[in-house]
Amino acid sequence: MQFRINRTMAAACAILLLSACSSLSLDALSFGGAKEQDTSRAPAGATTYQCEGGARLFVRYLDQGAAAWVILPEREFRLNKSGSGADTRYSNGNDTLELKGSEVTLFDGAKATHSACKRSGG
Repeated sequence: MQFRINRTMAAACAILLLSACSSLSLDALSFGGAKEQDTSRAPAGATTYQCEGGARLFVRYLDQGAAAWVILPEREFRLNKSGSGADTRYSNGNDTLELKGSEVTLFDGAKATHSACKRSGG
């Protein structure tokens, strides 16, 4: 019995030691939350907006403009269209993307988080 336990312990230790040499990146498993988006370039299919204070905002319009997918460095979320004409709004009940002419403003509740945003080329 003693020989069997020692042999099992040796095998378990060998497996642990070998797994420590592995090149597995725990970041790939997404434990502990999402990683920030790379904002050095626009995501595929997204419109880039340059905002007041140097902030950038990316928006991917979906379903022929019926919805907008907002992409920020720390999160992404969908907003559904709730207005039309010169003043278009997209909202999910908390966040609102407001389009007035060529200017876009993103609100978190009543607070504007990205204001005076204008479409940019990159």
